[in-house]
Order: sequence, then structure tokens, then C-alpha cells
Amino acid sequence: MPRDAARTTSPRTARQGVNVNAWVELLRLPALFTVPGDALAGAAAAGARPTPRTLAAIASSLCLYEAGMALNDWADREEDAVDRPHRPLPSGRIRPAAALAAAGGLTAAGLALASTAGRRPLAVAGALATTVWSYDLVLKRTSAGPVAMAAARALDLLLGGAAANGDIRRALPSALALGTHTLAVTTVSRHETQGGSPWAPLSGLATTAALAWSITRDAPARDRQPARDRHPAQAWKQVPDRQPGRAAATAASLVSLRGALAAVYAATAARPLFHAALNPSPQLTQRAVGGGIRAMIPLQAALAARSGAPVTALLTAALAPAARRFGRKVSMT
Repeated sequence: MPRDAARTTSPRTARQGVNVNAWVELLRLPALFTVPGDALAGAAAAGARPTPRTLAAIASSLCLYEAGMALNDWADREEDAVDRPHRPLPSGRIRPAAALAAAGGLTAAGLALASTAGRRPLAVAGALATTVWSYDLVLKRTSAGPVAMAAARALDLLLGGAAANGDIRRALPSALALGTHTLAVTTVSRHETQGGSPWAPLSGLATTAALAWSITRDAPARDRQPARDRHPAQAWKQVPDRQPGRAAATAASLVSLRGALAAVYAATAARPLFHAALNPSPQLTQRAVGGGIRAMIPLQAALAARSGAPVTALLTAALAPAARRFGRKVSMT
């Protein structure tokens, strides 16, 4: 039995009306640290700095993400009863009706929060919620499942761009990069309970290498200045010609930051994928999925740096240690 499950089945917690540890496990709370970076990277890629509306987008994303977690376990309760009987629903620590109610309530809260940021963010959040529910209830076990999950993560990034009043068309390349990574991780996750072929982790390794390489390429000229951490009206203003040395130093710093974050992303995702490729057992495959989830944080930070937002990139990267620390106590998968 996994160590996190052992912690949640003590006699004391079993007698409580609300088993807090079981809900922490059901909602996979450590994975929440991977969510804020979507909106932050989306705002940066769309050419806007974070605003109070970005906070609303982050809160909406958190609610919709947790709705997906609760709905996932509700939809998988019969399968988990065979493959993972320690999970909160098959073990009886949480009633299926409660999980379904939580999914519905969190979805409603996520849409309400998105509406406070405006009509465009609400429209993107609506598409995101539809994708999440479609994935969990219909698409998960079909060939379209990984694509749906990738679309959900890409939409989450676009939600940040829409909430910050940025040009979400400029955010599409970053959304595609995050979606591609999610596609690879989701493909691997389909084998985490029973293991399988090494081809899924090998394809994940290839995807990680390609994304890391693409991030380290020179960004478009308009993205080389850290203008997006200033006022939106100055977002595309270039450093004056009378300061060529300062402009060169700024560009070099951004290149270095982008390269460092891309390297952290590659290292976080690649190592467990390599182990799973050598031995695609359920345990190592599950670790590869967890590593892929944690790698989203440095990927989001690298995308923000590539968009010319170093402050946003560093704030996003700062979430990684907490995700790793809490991920050791409660599984992200």
C-alpha cells in the first residue's frame, strides 16, 4: 500500500465526519502548485503583465483543476476498486456522491471566478470546463483522451492571457508547447496502473528534448526585452538606442534565464522517463507521470522568460520546491 494511503487510514481519521487526508489525496493538492504558472505564462505570452484579473484567472483555474481531480476519481471508482483499492472512493473514505458534488461545485465556482475577469475569460473557462468533463466522462479511455487533456492545459494558459486583456493569439505558441508536454505525460499515464511498453516514455523523452530545444532558440525580437513586467502601455517599447549596452545585457540575461529554466525542465521530466523506458513497471511509470507533472512548473517559467517576463518567470519557478516537497507526502497521480 502506498505511503500516502497508509497515512489516511488511521482509526482516528476513519471516525471523523470529514476525512481531511482523504480529500487531500482525492484532490491531489500538491499538483495545485503546477496550476498558477499557466495563467502567469499566458499573460506574459499575450503581452500583458499580471493584474488582479490574472488572480481571478488563477483562482478559476485552481477550482476547475480540482473539479477535474474529483470527477476523475468518481468516473474511475470501479476501475480503482480493482487496480488501486487504497484510493479514497473504493476504500470508502469518501462517498462517490460527495466526490461528484465537489466536482460540480468546484466547476461552478471556477466559472463564477472567471466571469469576474470578463466575458472573454468566462468563454475560455467555459471551454476548459467542457473539455475537463468530456475527458473524465467520455474521452479518457479513447484515443482522443490525451489530446483532450492537452487541450485543457492549453486552454488554461490562454485563460491567463484573456484575463490580462492580452492578445491571446500571441499566446498560442506557448499554449501549444504546454499542450504538447501534457499530451506526452498523459500518454505515459495510461500505463501507470499496469505498466506497459517502453515506447510511451521514450516518446515522452523525445518530446521533452524537442520542447527544451525550442525554448532555448532565439525569441522573436519583440520578446527579448523584459517589457511585459512593466506597464502594458510600454509592453512593446524597445530599449532606446542610446542604451545599447544595457539592451545587450538585458537580452543576454533573458537568454541565460531561459536556458537555465529549460535545462531544469528537461532534467525534471527526463530522468524518471528514462527509468520508465528501461523498466516500464507500474511504479516507475507512475514516477515518470509525477515527474512530468512537476516539470510543468519550470516549463511555464521558461515560456514566461521566452516571452520577455523575467519577474513572472522567477515567481513561477519559485513554486517548484513546494510542489516537490508536498508531492513526497501525497501522490500527484
